[in-house]
Amino acid sequence: MNFRSYKKLVEEGDLVIAYLSRENLTPLIVDPNATYNNKFGTFRHKEMIGKEYGTKLPSHNGKGFMYLLHPTPELWTQVLPHRTQILYLADISFITTYLDLKPGSIVLESGTGSGSISHSLARTVAPHGHIYTFEYHEERTKIARQEFHDHGLSDLITLECRDVCKNGFGKSDLVHAVFLDLPAPWDAIPFAKEAFKRSRTGKICCFSPCIEQVQRTCTSLNENGFVEIKMFECLVRHHEVKTIPIYTVADAVESIKAQQAKKRKRKGHDDEVESISEIKTNVETRKDPPNLYVSKTPNETKGHTSYMTFATFLPVLNDEQ
Repeated sequence: MNFRSYKKLVEEGDLVIAYLSRENLTPLIVDPNATYNNKFGTFRHKEMIGKEYGTKLPSHNGKGFMYLLHPTPELWTQVLPHRTQILYLADISFITTYLDLKPGSIVLESGTGSGSISHSLARTVAPHGHIYTFEYHEERTKIARQEFHDHGLSDLITLECRDVCKNGFGKSDLVHAVFLDLPAPWDAIPFAKEAFKRSRTGKICCFSPCIEQVQRTCTSLNENGFVEIKMFECLVRHHEVKTIPIYTVADAVESIKAQQAKKRKRKGHDDEVESISEIKTNVETRKDPPNLYVSKTPNETKGHTSYMTFATFLPVLNDEQ
C-alpha cells in the first residue's frame, strides 16, 4: 500500500482504515476470506474489494455501517501499533513547519520508535528529499523497516539500527534539519552538528517530556554554537460548538407566567389562575427565538506531551573549515 499516492478502488491486500467515529478507527489488511466484527455488526472483507475509498459500507447484518478510508500519515498516526510513545498531529505539524521542511529537504531523525513522525516527514520531503532515521532497538528497527517497505516509503527513508548517543550518525555535511526524540539528546547534539550542511543554515528540534531534559539540551546547544534557542509546548484545547436560544424580555415574562400558572393549578388554586388557557396559547403560538452559535472549552486542558526545543545551525565560513 503506497502512502505517497492515492488510488481510487480497494484491492486485495490493501491497507484500509475502518472509520467508525472520530475516536474509533481500525487498520485492516483486506483479505477476501476474513471478516471484521465490531459493535455495529459484521463486515466481510470480500465486500470491500472493488469499492471506492470513502465508501459507506453497511454491515452484513444491517445493524450499522463504517467508512473505508485511504491511509494517510495523519490516519496512520491514529491507528498504528504502539511500540513506543508516539508524536501526534499537533506536535508533528508544529515541528514540520518550524524545521522549515519542504520537498527536497534532507532530514536526520533519531528515535524512530513506532514510525509516527517518519511517515509525515517522508511525505513532506517527497519526491526528491530523504529521511535518515536511527533506532537503537533491533526488534523495533526490523518492524519499522518492514512497515516503511509495505507503505511504499523505502526509497525515501533509510533506517539504521544504531546508538547515536555513543556512536554518532556517521553523516557529515549532508542534512538540512535534525529531529531528536531521545532520552538524552544532549549526547547526540555534537554528532548532529557534524551532519549539517556546512554551507547553509539548518534547524534542529529536540523532543523531551521533562523540563530538566530541556535545560541540559539548551546547555549543549549553546556549547556547540547553535543560536536562536527556543522552547515550545503545544497544548490542544477542544471547543464544543453548540446553539443557544436568544430570548427577549417579553419571552422570559411569558415563560415565567406559564410556569407559575402550572404550579397554581397543581396546588388546586384554580380560582387564582386567570386565563391559564390564554397564557398557554401565547406561549405555544409564539415563534421560536433565534439561535446563537457559541463555543465552550473544557474546564481542564490535558494536552502536555513534550517540550520542543528548537535551535539554528549557522553556516561555516570558508576560513573556519
